[in-house]
Amino acid sequence: QLQLVESGGGLVQPGGSLSLSCAASGFTLDYYAMGWFRQAPGKEREFVTAVSRGGGSTYYADSVKGRFTISRDNAKNTVYLQMNSLKPEDTAVYYCAAAGLIGYMTETPPRTNYWGQGTQVTVSS
Repeated sequence: QLQLVESGGGLVQPGGSLSLSCAASGFTLDYYAMGWFRQAPGKEREFVTAVSRGGGSTYYADSVKGRFTISRDNAKNTVYLQMNSLKPEDTAVYYCAAAGLIGYMTETPPRTNYWGQGTQVTVSS
């Protein structure tokens, strides 16, 4: 079964940090650019960040630059999202995705091959 499974979501206070993981099963992440998207209540899903297949290139939405870091460990078939200095507006369901090229992540709609089921991140005091 081909799937992406996110973990690590939860409740955190403003200014806090949270780390998300996305593990692939049934396929190898080596051949895919990986990305994170999020969807807040009543809003459309939006691009957050992406990393190229080899990890050499990254893209970030302006809203998270300097606060979020994407990384990948192909040996573990896992991609990570480190989120620091969290704000209430970061509250959303976070999804990871796989695509053939990093540029596909920022297309509208994104040209992705696989999506995870999502994990809730809530930033609140």
